[in-house]
Amino acid sequence: MTYLHWNQITISDHSPQAVTGLYELGYVFTRLGKGIMQQTRSARVDLSAFDLSSENRRILKKTEGIMLQTVDLPLLSSGQNTYDWKLGKSAKDFYDDKFGPGIMSAQKIKEMLTSANDSNFNLLLRYTMGTESVGYSICYSNPQLLHYSSPFYDPSKAPNSIGLGMMIRAIQYAKSIGLKHIYIGSLQRPADTYKLQFEGLEWFDGGPEGSGTWTSDIERIKKALKESKMTLV
Repeated sequence: MTYLHWNQITISDHSPQAVTGLYELGYVFTRLGKGIMQQTRSARVDLSAFDLSSENRRILKKTEGIMLQTVDLPLLSSGQNTYDWKLGKSAKDFYDDKFGPGIMSAQKIKEMLTSANDSNFNLLLRYTMGTESVGYSICYSNPQLLHYSSPFYDPSKAPNSIGLGMMIRAIQYAKSIGLKHIYIGSLQRPADTYKLQFEGLEWFDGGPEGSGTWTSDIERIKKALKESKMTLV
């Protein structure tokens, strides 16, 4: 699969200020390796402008009972928050089913969850129903932003619309702790139009030699996604 991106860099300064500045320029952390960021058609929500829409509330009602918990990464080899091989298998099975074989490996998930030396991500969102875990998202977070990334769930355990329900709860969480933005992935293919429903939605439009600006022109991106012939994840 091909990922839409204009530029790729590897950073050594991981301070929140430096990373936030690069997110403002359309870069996001990737799972390719420590410090590797790509400039892409990123989508984010300005949390000062976000309120639940009637459709958001409908999805929350459909997924009623799901609770969000946060777990600091990396997971440990012993103690309360430890890595379980079932996490890697669950993610691999999810991505194999949704996008095809080879998109995500169990070993890559383990690396992202357990290795601070190899991974950019520092927060795991865990979604539960009762005592059972039904979904996860592997995220980057700092005092300014949350990057919602690599979500996966078990369809046999979770209600319909859980994917969108997870994202809405992540947006609510980010706003509740006073963050400025939540980044919710990129806009690359027609199926990504579901990300456009949130109040406060902005997207990075790229430009010559990877320049670009953030815009809230929803009709423009709808047209671009509709006309896209690429197969991307």
